[in-house]
Amino acid sequence: MGMVGTVGLVLHPERDSKKAIDTILRWAGAKDATVLGLPEEVGRIDCSAVAVDADALVERSDLLVGLGGDGTMLRTMRLLAGRPTPILGVNLGRLGFLAEIDVDELADTLSAIDGHRYTVEPRMAIRSRVGDTHVTAFNDIALVRIPGEGLAGVAVTLLGSDFVRFSADAVIVATTTGSTAYSFSAGGPIVSPRVEAVLVVPAAAHSSFNRALVLPADEEVTLEVLPSSGRLAVEVDGAVVGHLCPGDSVTVSAWPGAAKVVRVGTTFYERARRKLRVDGSAEAY
Repeated sequence: MGMVGTVGLVLHPERDSKKAIDTILRWAGAKDATVLGLPEEVGRIDCSAVAVDADALVERSDLLVGLGGDGTMLRTMRLLAGRPTPILGVNLGRLGFLAEIDVDELADTLSAIDGHRYTVEPRMAIRSRVGDTHVTAFNDIALVRIPGEGLAGVAVTLLGSDFVRFSADAVIVATTTGSTAYSFSAGGPIVSPRVEAVLVVPAAAHSSFNRALVLPADEEVTLEVLPSSGRLAVEVDGAVVGHLCPGDSVTVSAWPGAAKVVRVGTTFYERARRKLRVDGSAEAY
């Protein structure tokens, strides 16, 4: 018996997803499966997906499909955080690092998942509280300087000890999933998402020590905004959720296995090499 009786859709707000949705609806029709979507998303597209609220989408779906780029995939993962429902990413964008397949592979991939011919890759999240708001990120939580308001002066505290202080454009706390995102652009290491670890990476640090830290998942990290710092924006997976002033702090903790991502063949290293253009030194070839 197939495992997929209900497919949930999460759509990019702007990109054309009609071909992908039509493929899913045809596949579901042949299998007598149901397709669900959020009202504000399927309402702008002429399709027969059933509009339900976010809670019903999460509760009823056997598989959640994110149609878009990495931002859509991250939003899909946050919707399902803490649940065992598998997530399939379909790339409609450019880089699409988190997505597993392109649209042309969609029908065959749905059949493979329905036939239990896939693997699940657990993805760790990180959590914190910004003011009165609890936040969850699958890529990163970053304290970022605001142009014109000075550098980000941040003290990093580990196990109750003031370990290092950065003056930088930003200080990024990333998951290993996020090691190929903002952290990577700031010079952080590429780390397999199978590794449960937390990265702390300064962006453009104004100091002789500008190295990334790699911490075990069971250790919290506290970032305190120093008196010398400007006001900082708090970004969660790239979206600004609040601001911090000197004297404020946030504590970030890991949430292992918070999402389950479908894999049907490609490895992390193949995706990293292809999509990040990891070629190495020309002299070595």
